Amino acid sequence: MRVGDLTERRGVMHFRVFGKGSKTRYVPVHPAALSALQEYLTIAGHFEDRWGAMFRPIINNRTGKLHESITGDGVYKMLKKYAASAGITVDGLCLHALRATAATNALENKSDIAFVQKWLGHANISTTKLYDRRSSRPEDSPTFKVNY
Repeated sequence: MRVGDLTERRGVMHFRVFGKGSKTRYVPVHPAALSALQEYLTIAGHFEDRWGAMFRPIINNRTGKLHESITGDGVYKMLKKYAASAGITVDGLCLHALRATAATNALENKSDIAFVQKWLGHANISTTKLYDRRSSRPEDSPTFKVNY
């Protein structure tokens, strides 16, 4: 993702995301995330570098290149490091798990499954339904809906 992929559409900031099948999607950015992202870009010093990578490594022992995008593996290692320093065990953490968590969280907070499908770039809604855990929550069971 490049800094220039953060773009305004209809007065709302969006990420321009290039996905499978050469599809381009526009994902709205939450105001809290936008604020944190703008602060990061300002502190990192590449807010104006529209063609440059948005998330860059601060150390690259392998190639020494700091202007390129941080890799998925780099994100994984960074999260694992910060989790460990906070005393959090992250067995099974991977980029797909983060994506699944975001989808599940959106569905549990009453997001429309069709919008989550589009957000994730799934061609078929049955793929998105794999993330829908709402039916397995005891409090959503019909047992709790009956008046006694």
